[in-house]
Amino acid sequence: GLYLYNNQLTGEIPPEIGNLTNLTHLYLSSNELTGEIPPEIGNLTNLTGLSLSGNQLTGEISSEIGNLTNLNHLSLGYNQLTGEISSEIGNLTDLMDLNLGENQLTGEIPSEIGNLNNLGTLLLNDNHLTGSIPPEIGNLYMLDELNLSNNQLTGEIPSEMGNDASMLHWMNLSSNELTGEIPPEIGNLYYLDELNLSNNQLTGEI
Repeated sequence: GLYLYNNQLTGEIPPEIGNLTNLTHLYLSSNELTGEIPPEIGNLTNLTGLSLSGNQLTGEISSEIGNLTNLNHLSLGYNQLTGEISSEIGNLTDLMDLNLGENQLTGEIPSEIGNLNNLGTLLLNDNHLTGSIPPEIGNLYMLDELNLSNNQLTGEIPSEMGNDASMLHWMNLSSNELTGEIPPEIGNLYYLDELNLSNNQLTGEI
C-alpha cells in the first residue's frame, strides 16, 4: 500500500501512479492536492482501498474508476469534484463504503448504485444532485448509513426505501426538494435509529 494521508502535500496526483499495479491500498486523503484525478488510477485493479478525500481535487470522476472491481472502500469526499456520477460505479460490487459527499457533483444518482449489494455506507450529501431517488437503493439490504442530504433531489421518496429486509440505522434525506407523502413502508425499517426528512416539501399525514 501507499499511505501519504494527513500531510501537506501539494500539486497534482501524477499519472505515473497508474504504473503501481500491485498496490492494494492508496491513501492520499487530508492533503492539499489539486487538479483532476488521473484516469490512470483505473489501472490499479488490485486496489481494495482508495481514499483521496479532504483535498482540493477538481474535474470529473472518470469512468475508469469502474475498473477497480476489487475495491471495498472508496472515499472521494470533501473535494471540489464536478460532473455526474458515472454509471460505471455500479461495477464495484465489492464496495462496502462509498463516500462522494461534500463535492459539487451534478446530475442524477445512477440507478446502477443498486448493484452494490455489499454497501454498508453511502454518502452523497452536500452536492448538487438532481432528479429523483432511484428506487434501486431500496435493494441495498446491507446498507447501514445513507446520507443524501443537501442536494436538489425531487420527486417522492420511493416506497422501496422501506424494504423490510433493510439493515438501515441512519437515513438523512434532509434539505432537498422532495414532495409527496412519507411512504408508510418507512415503518418497516426496524433497525432505524435516526431519520431526517426535514427541509423538504413533503405533504400528507405522518
